[in-house]
Amino acid sequence: MSDAPAWVDLLDPDEATLRAALPDGVHAASVERILLTGIEARPRLEARGNYVFGVLMYPVPSDAGIDFLEIDVIASPGTFVTVRSGPPGSSIPGIDTVRDHSNRVGESPGMCLFHLIDQIAEQFLDIIDVYDERIETLEDEISTLAAADVRRRIADYRHDMLHVRRMLTPTRDAARSVLDDRVELDEAATLFPRSTELHFADAYDKLLRATDDLDLTRDLLAGVRDYHQAEIANEQNDIVKRLTAIASLLLLPTFIVGLYGQNFIKSMPELRWKYGYQWSWTLIIVTTILQFWYFRRKRWI
Repeated sequence: MSDAPAWVDLLDPDEATLRAALPDGVHAASVERILLTGIEARPRLEARGNYVFGVLMYPVPSDAGIDFLEIDVIASPGTFVTVRSGPPGSSIPGIDTVRDHSNRVGESPGMCLFHLIDQIAEQFLDIIDVYDERIETLEDEISTLAAADVRRRIADYRHDMLHVRRMLTPTRDAARSVLDDRVELDEAATLFPRSTELHFADAYDKLLRATDDLDLTRDLLAGVRDYHQAEIANEQNDIVKRLTAIASLLLLPTFIVGLYGQNFIKSMPELRWKYGYQWSWTLIIVTTILQFWYFRRKRWI
């Protein structure tokens, strides 16, 4: 078992507590950035002299969408510190599990960082699975939901997935930066030996799969949107068809009434016919019934 120090996890530390946990040589700018809260950061890993500074975002599903919890990282050959914010006693189950495992087996700081990124990658995959299920449920319920509710849910899901992409892509690039040796320390001791880099390849692969799965999820949502629009178009066509049939039902009676309403034509025999009034009503009723029968047979009404 390695004698490397344990993974130190801090929750909303003050400056004194934070500095006491950090290794020597951490720049004041790094400390200020860690203590800064209330902004949405872009995930990244950067080599800063004798340590690596990182900002990672952990996705958490909620009823309102997706929340991202910031986890700041300081990793050196002898120290691994994570800093996060939240109410007292708050925890991230997945992160707590991998931290306890790393502490128990005495993982190196580089491996601790791998476990952290790997858990974040797993969480991205789980988030995408959650939205796949939500989209499939929405597709099943389209015919029973109001059109406004469907449009709202599609817009919400699309917004959430764009938010996930904004965080997933730089997280994938951060894992790639370790494989490309872009995160290098000034001193001779290395934070990411070859064996650790091979583990980062696994995390990078998971993030690539998450990216591909996210594209498929967006295509699935686009399919639901197109299906919804087709349903609306079909409903509108049915309405137009019914209105046209109703207008046609009224067309012949209107024509007949207008025709016999031209009582200024003295030569029209029906005007002086004893049964002319009954004739006009019979003609109206018969033609209307015939039209109604025809439209019903065509299922237009």
